[in-house]
Amino acid sequence: MKDGNNTAGLGIGTIAIHAGQHPDPTTGAIMTPVYQTSTYVQPELGRHLGYEYARTHNPTREAYERNVAALENGAHAIAFASGLAATDTMIKLLSAGDHVVCGEGVYGGTYRLFKQVIERMGIEFSFVDSSSLDAIRAAVKPNTKLVHVETPTNPMMQLTDIPAAAEIAHAAGAWLSVDNTFSSPYNQRPLELGADIVLHSVTKYVNGHSDMVGGIIVVRDDELHERLRFLQNAAGGVPGPWDCWLAMRGTKTLHLRMKAHNANGQQIAEWLDAHPKVQAVYYPGLPSHPQHELAKKQMRGFTGMISIEMGSLEKAAAFVNQVRIFALAESLGGVESLIGHPAMMTHASIPRERRYAMGLTDGLVRLSCGVEDVEDLIADLDQALSHV
Repeated sequence: MKDGNNTAGLGIGTIAIHAGQHPDPTTGAIMTPVYQTSTYVQPELGRHLGYEYARTHNPTREAYERNVAALENGAHAIAFASGLAATDTMIKLLSAGDHVVCGEGVYGGTYRLFKQVIERMGIEFSFVDSSSLDAIRAAVKPNTKLVHVETPTNPMMQLTDIPAAAEIAHAAGAWLSVDNTFSSPYNQRPLELGADIVLHSVTKYVNGHSDMVGGIIVVRDDELHERLRFLQNAAGGVPGPWDCWLAMRGTKTLHLRMKAHNANGQQIAEWLDAHPKVQAVYYPGLPSHPQHELAKKQMRGFTGMISIEMGSLEKAAAFVNQVRIFALAESLGGVESLIGHPAMMTHASIPRERRYAMGLTDGLVRLSCGVEDVEDLIADLDQALSHV
């Protein structure tokens, strides 16, 4: 594919491997080089070759941004050093006195950023159950400038109806932003459903190999892109070229990995749903999930993320402490399977009463099902559950 930007009519696998990338003009190298430099020599005063300083521009980062923009069917992507750096930059589109309607099921770090940092700067937040369109609609105020949701939510796996939420936001003159980390561009493309802003913790499914930390924002609107690009450069939370190269290497297998994550997640969720020691399974791919029909409508796969209720902290601890293939660790979306306890790990910054109101109890366990042989993963969970 000679033109790495022309992806019209191509499948997502072809886009993942080729979009935004060109053979190196100097050597013909098929892989984008790692431009490990902080500055660029200028031929003469007042003239440069398109690059001045690496915070502002880096060719490796540009290729990575073009690639992810194509994967989300967006026009522009803006890369950051972490998912939270991307979220922080997005919220800086707003000013003191503005209001945000935020889904209550967002990642704990997002909640901490909004409540403990951004709110002190005069931006107001209302946290609502974003699976309820009535709750979103009721929370909108005259000064609402942004509706921000994760779908599926972390870790309760609740969904937001993206087209309907976009209608509510746009009627109020606000943007809709969607954290698409749990789904990945393979399973869900919010921009196609009416969202204005999509963001990812690239650390997770987009990279998929647990070897870098990064974040990215994707938009279609040119003016919104210019504002975000200015903020990226002004605040400077950019990723290094090596991390960009690692993320771009990861996207080349996104379509293959997500098929395996989806298949393993579905089979393991069905197995857990029938297990007598598991009180509840939260997974959109199960017909018992209250939003299963919505999931089928706006997602092409249901990911490898599963949350289960064990009934108590003691039972949850007994379970997670006995796994052998699943690794007890924070994060998700890598090729290896992980298990975690959100109340004590990823969501510890959320007050207990708020967690419990969402169903995020001390007995909740979150699984990130990797791409290992599913029979081995089920056997591991089975032996661990025998200790509960």
